[in-house]
Amino acid sequence: MAIDRRREAAGGGPGRLPPAAEENGALPPGDAAASAPLGGRAGPSGGGDIQPLPAPHAAGGPHPSLLLLDYDGSVLPFLGGLGGGYQKTLVLLTWIPALFIGFSQFSDSFLLDQPNFWCRGAGRDAEQAGVTGAGRWGGGDLANWTSPPTTPASTAAWGTAGPLGNGSGADGGDAPPLPSPPDKGDNASNCDCHAWDYGIRTGLVQNVVSKWDLVCDNAWKVHVAKFSLLVGLIFGYLITGCVADWFGRRPVLLVCIVSILIFGLAVALSVNVTMFSTLRFFEGFCLAGVILTLYALRIELCPPGKRFTITMVASFVAMAGQFLMPGLAALCRDWQVLQALIICPFLLMLLYWSIFPESLRWLMATHQFESAKKLILYFTQKNRMSPESDIKGVMPELEKELSRRPKKVCIVKVVGTRNLWKNIVVLCVNSLTGFGIHHCFARSMMGHEVKVPLLENFYADYYTAAGIALASCLAMCLVVGVLGRRGGLLLFMILTALASLLQLGLLNLIGKYSQHPDSELQLKLAVGMSDSVKDKFSVTFSIVGMFASHAAGSLSVFFCAEITPTVIRCGGLGLVLASAGFGMLTAPIIELHNQKGYFLHHIIFACCTLICIICLLLLPESRDQNLPESIADGEHYTRQPLLPPRRGEQPLLLTNAELKDYSGLHDAAAAGDGLPDGATANGGRPM
Repeated sequence: MAIDRRREAAGGGPGRLPPAAEENGALPPGDAAASAPLGGRAGPSGGGDIQPLPAPHAAGGPHPSLLLLDYDGSVLPFLGGLGGGYQKTLVLLTWIPALFIGFSQFSDSFLLDQPNFWCRGAGRDAEQAGVTGAGRWGGGDLANWTSPPTTPASTAAWGTAGPLGNGSGADGGDAPPLPSPPDKGDNASNCDCHAWDYGIRTGLVQNVVSKWDLVCDNAWKVHVAKFSLLVGLIFGYLITGCVADWFGRRPVLLVCIVSILIFGLAVALSVNVTMFSTLRFFEGFCLAGVILTLYALRIELCPPGKRFTITMVASFVAMAGQFLMPGLAALCRDWQVLQALIICPFLLMLLYWSIFPESLRWLMATHQFESAKKLILYFTQKNRMSPESDIKGVMPELEKELSRRPKKVCIVKVVGTRNLWKNIVVLCVNSLTGFGIHHCFARSMMGHEVKVPLLENFYADYYTAAGIALASCLAMCLVVGVLGRRGGLLLFMILTALASLLQLGLLNLIGKYSQHPDSELQLKLAVGMSDSVKDKFSVTFSIVGMFASHAAGSLSVFFCAEITPTVIRCGGLGLVLASAGFGMLTAPIIELHNQKGYFLHHIIFACCTLICIICLLLLPESRDQNLPESIADGEHYTRQPLLPPRRGEQPLLLTNAELKDYSGLHDAAAAGDGLPDGATANGGRPM
């Protein structure tokens, strides 16, 4: 055709440079396939792929050897993949701390649970004369104040996403909201009690609330203590993520382990609630560093086909800590002993100083080839591998690059990219929405809106939330295996949006008809849709919402770990995990204000789910794809359609490179560019 002839005339033959990336970071399909990186492979239909790296230059040039940059295709197979015995040991060492992390993340449910309380000397019988379950002040006075309405023991099952499982619910220890104390005028005598008796529900004889009488006018300090751990986690994710990308995963992990031992044990020795809250902030900060670095190390150790499985195993181990926590509390009896017992297992991780190496993938990505060579030799020695297994010649290429200077990158470099920052922002919004709306569903099911007898017990609340999180992780394994990362995340976000919209719209419509039966139809609806039926619908939608929102939030974190380049992986993970923390932070804020703005809170997050569904289509598919190593790799991740194209289907639009050829068509036509007789300007023949 005429266009092809003009390409050849302009030097666009086989030796031409590859065309610039498209708007979405993709190259034309033919060019992408022809120039696939060494050791790379095309993903399944509909999947994403990493675009080719620049051609290799001589040693000491601007770019190292392409063979060394293709970690999943050359270096990892040389080390035996995950089949090497030493690699399996390292993966196991990343699983064990997940149990300790699960204990720490769900400790708020026991340390800060609001117990039943009454004025000392009034007797337990006075409980019945106190505040009602809805927070109304009873006919007695505050001296006979009884327990506030129960709330979910853990509204955000952090422990199930790896970091989130690890990751987890710092907000998991949501204490029930306290009714506002009576106004100081007429009810000033209600808080005149100087000593309280407590009925603690969590198996402890004493917790933080009963230790320092955090009731009545001091009840707000409980929520501040919850803020401290969550805010510490948020700042920890943001700061330790950047530090781990600059100095390495291993130093951050070891420093955070030592620090969490110091601050965690100091929390058990607190003399007042101010000291407790301050130390909990630093404990959360260090805990975030441990969660983040272990998550990144786990991802970077695995070949493409094993990443999701290895991450989900760590999530289930963290959930084991959540399920074992009530028994641990009943065994300890005192909150100080419980806090010390939660922190002491981190002493075992001090052995990681001599056992756990730096991430080899990070060393290669940042061009620290001298350290990488020593680590590769250490791996081969541990795995008892022979030099003949280096078929692709990794070690000779590595020898040529030893003089190269390290090239480290900070997460702020993402600002200058065109596609990578969009992917990270989309996943941040998904994480924020998933973990933020999770609390709304939990409040609807176990909070002030629905009164289900089964859910009025602390252990029923706690294990219901944990069971939903466990079912969510099991379903996530199945769905992601079938639909991939992007398809699974889209499905769970659609379920979350449907559950929230039905709960907000349908149930309010039912309540409206039941209160105003102005017509015969409305009267029938009012009779059929009783309050009990409405409550059952609300519980059903809440369970579906908790199930789907937990999976959406957890999968967003894992998705970010796969599409963020190695050089800034911890920084990208820190942003997404911090967004999850901001979502969970809304729960204690709403409780601090005695549930004021709760309905608006739910509406805002429901609207965010609709935005997330649209934005998810911008993400690439990372299943069975090599991890991007540099920012250039992450920038050129292909974004394919959600459904694979039909056989023989032609694209409707040309690529950017081909569109440029149309700019000179009118000039060529005017000059008589040798077009055959009867041919049109675009090279076709008229009908």
